[in-house]
Amino acid sequence: MTKKIALMALAATVAFGADDDEKNRLAEATMVLSEMTGMNDKGIPRDLIDKSECIIVIPSLKQGGFIFGGKYGRGFMSCRNSSGKGWHSPAAIRTEGGSFGLLIGAQAADVIMVVKSRKGAEKLMASEFTLGGEAAAAAGPVGRSSTAMTDAQMSAEILSWSRSRGVYGGLSLTGATIREDQEGNKALYGKEMTSKAVLTSNVSSMESKPFTSLLTKISPSRKS
Repeated sequence: MTKKIALMALAATVAFGADDDEKNRLAEATMVLSEMTGMNDKGIPRDLIDKSECIIVIPSLKQGGFIFGGKYGRGFMSCRNSSGKGWHSPAAIRTEGGSFGLLIGAQAADVIMVVKSRKGAEKLMASEFTLGGEAAAAAGPVGRSSTAMTDAQMSAEILSWSRSRGVYGGLSLTGATIREDQEGNKALYGKEMTSKAVLTSNVSSMESKPFTSLLTKISPSRKS
């Protein structure tokens, strides 16, 4: 109960902070996506992005200073359309709890997750799911290609990376909950929508287009 209260307090702190504007947060997520995928030898392997079904971007994932700790973040996810050519507009998500393996001493980190399979993508479209439980997750490899992936990385449905204080690397995810954010979707698209509704429709907005356009530029079509 005490841990739950701590997480709720952390969520409230972020929710009422100066960065609680969904449109600004999406612009920040777009910048994070651009920077973290454009780092060449230190970036996310491009072939993993080309083979992915969905991508999640969480700018400034917060780490709380409570006795029991806690993590809380708000971000966005986008999945490829049914043809594999192009991306759906991003759906707003929230994540909390779990052991994120953030860099020692870091109070916040930008996070990107790559969802490798259609099975993983379908789990993402649920109202809530747990990383490491319902979906196997592992820290992603860094570099130009994924040739040096370990067995754990190859079998994981979701790979993740973080950036904090200029330091970049794979991110371990255990027990974190990711759930849809209908209020965030309403701020972007004018009505409350589930993640599945956003990620399986042609809904769009002026604010969502730069994120979708960047994804299309990075990886215009899925490769097998």
